[in-house]
Amino acid sequence: MVSQIRRLKADVPILVLTALDSYQDKEKGFSRGVDDYMVKPIDFNELLLRIKALLRRFKITHEHIIELQGFCMNEQTMKVLLAEKPIELTRKEFALLFKLLSNPNQIFTREQLMNQIWGFDSQSYDRTVDTHIKRLRDAITSDSFEIITIRGLGYKAVLK
Repeated sequence: MVSQIRRLKADVPILVLTALDSYQDKEKGFSRGVDDYMVKPIDFNELLLRIKALLRRFKITHEHIIELQGFCMNEQTMKVLLAEKPIELTRKEFALLFKLLSNPNQIFTREQLMNQIWGFDSQSYDRTVDTHIKRLRDAITSDSFEIITIRGLGYKAVLK
């Protein structure tokens, strides 16, 4: 069924609830296009959290807008508002922040961020990411999110 939905190019979030709990079952589901996978019996509160996360990512992907309490980023216009006041960011700072906030709680290594924001053939150093993170922290103090350093690994955005 998932394969049929994906073949139709239907870009909708798909969460599977199943009793099948082997690695092979999960691998099969994800390879066919499942966005999330839960094994029965399920915790209803966890189900709600996962649905909210899927819908948030789906909305960000399709509207290209991140809206948090008092904070808004529009990827198409490259505008950032904090408490309704514009924040000036460079293209790289914007792309870096959008990437982190589009995937809250996901850890990105410096190398991943370098490759995804600067490109594989970039001549920049991995400390370039650190510099841009520092500039973002200096430019934006928000009650709705925080950029966390994961020592020895990279960075993640945490929603408050």
